[in-house]
Amino acid sequence: MGPRPVGPQPAGSRRIGPATGLLGGSFNPAHGAHRGISLSARRALGLAEVWWLVSPGNPLKPVAGMAPLGARFASALAQARRAPIRVTAIERQFGTRYTAQTLRALLRRYPRRRFVWLMGADNLAQFHHWKDWRAIARMVPIAVVARPGYDGRAVASPAMAWLGRYRRSAASLTNRAAWSAPALVILRFDPDPRSATAIRQADPDWASRRSGGALRDCLTLLPIEPNA
Repeated sequence: MGPRPVGPQPAGSRRIGPATGLLGGSFNPAHGAHRGISLSARRALGLAEVWWLVSPGNPLKPVAGMAPLGARFASALAQARRAPIRVTAIERQFGTRYTAQTLRALLRRYPRRRFVWLMGADNLAQFHHWKDWRAIARMVPIAVVARPGYDGRAVASPAMAWLGRYRRSAASLTNRAAWSAPALVILRFDPDPRSATAIRQADPDWASRRSGGALRDCLTLLPIEPNA
């Protein structure tokens, strides 16, 4: 008998807990499109809930114009209200900066949960720039939500050239025994043109109205400093 695998394992039959979607991002600010795609993906993939991973800092986005974590977290809480969505800044607790690091930490902490990474087509178009992107794909299934204006670039991307061979139907992820990675699912919902960039341009001072008040992480239950 060979040596036992070490470290977190890809999605598979040993993970028999709740199916959980992971939507990572800056949420600068969170808005209705985040909520809409999360709830639509939950229905399409048979997920128990979706976790919003509010990033302390996105390595692929400029620091200029990035609101404090507390303001972004508060905006996410407001959008997730009364929905099966948990808002968390667990990456700050893990001390992770890249998605691959965060996923390894999540798989260790929650050994029975089945995770699927949710992303928009705009992220798939530049997924090959993410650190250890192939390792991410081998850890969890990836569900890509089509987004107006980005589908062509996503289809032509190096990541799609590699992931395309693993394309599966949304229905396949509702089967617990078939949950595995790599797996790519393309989801198409009614397009939602809302974007954080447009919101910031229309309301540059949005973050100032999200400051103050006690905040608590929905997953770790740790406090979030309003101006962190």
